[in-house]
Amino acid sequence: MLEFGQGAGAPQDADLIKDSSEATFMQDVIEASMEVPVIVDFWAPWCGPCKSLTPIIEGAVKEARGKVKLVKVNVDENQRIAAQMRVQSIPAVYGFVGGRPVDGFMGAQPASQVKDFINRLIAQSPAGDGGLAEALEAAEQMLDEGAVTDAAQTFAAILGEEPDNLQALAGLARAHIALGNADQARAVLDTAPEAKRADPLLAAVYAQLDLAADAEGAGEVAELAARVESDPEDLQARLDLALAQIAARQHEAAVDTLLALFAKDREWNEGAARAQLFKLFDALGPKDPVVQKGRRRLSSMIFA
Repeated sequence: MLEFGQGAGAPQDADLIKDSSEATFMQDVIEASMEVPVIVDFWAPWCGPCKSLTPIIEGAVKEARGKVKLVKVNVDENQRIAAQMRVQSIPAVYGFVGGRPVDGFMGAQPASQVKDFINRLIAQSPAGDGGLAEALEAAEQMLDEGAVTDAAQTFAAILGEEPDNLQALAGLARAHIALGNADQARAVLDTAPEAKRADPLLAAVYAQLDLAADAEGAGEVAELAARVESDPEDLQARLDLALAQIAARQHEAAVDTLLALFAKDREWNEGAARAQLFKLFDALGPKDPVVQKGRRRLSSMIFA
């Protein structure tokens, strides 16, 4: 880890990004961090790695939209502060929350790690996440209570503040599903970066969409149950019954039907029973009692 310097002429927001000195450090950092996290960037004009790191930090601070501030300290001009912070090499970056340093790193870092660092600071801040957690909770409650349009608007507003909030993204997609807009729901999910689409929050909604597509036109539960009863070896009827039960939100019955199909022939139709079970498990989520019980039963059958 070498030296650190600023990119000359870089645009600055006077409120979010500023230079500090020994005379103003108390006000710029200690006092300011009582209200919002403050990143202190120790640099020097002769330091090469700063020229790549500084723009990354500045960009991430601006993207945080006031949830964190950046204070830059030239170690050549402020040696006492550098000594007090035990800065031995630069780049050296510290995060202050509540008047004290709580996190930091040395050396150049990629943008992803800088963003993670900032997110950790925001999570520790007195203001927390600016009320987003409360807004998410309210939106989820609206969705549960059937106020779907209000929930969708709230999730969308949260995404306006924090575009990479996966819970809000999944919530907005679920709201579109509840409104009967499956295509729009999938389009919302597809705005997430490819690497994040496997996140359980998004995977659950993708699974719900896949299940709905599979169950479309599956038929009536009673009629299909009668077909299975009259011909227990009709495996397609069992699968159709499970899909109809899923469409009717009879999830526990659907698990029973799919497990019975799996017991009959686990490899039938390229392992259709297990594939549908996994989709249903993903859609309901790992904490659902139906999922927990179903996974145990499936495991006991696989490893029997």
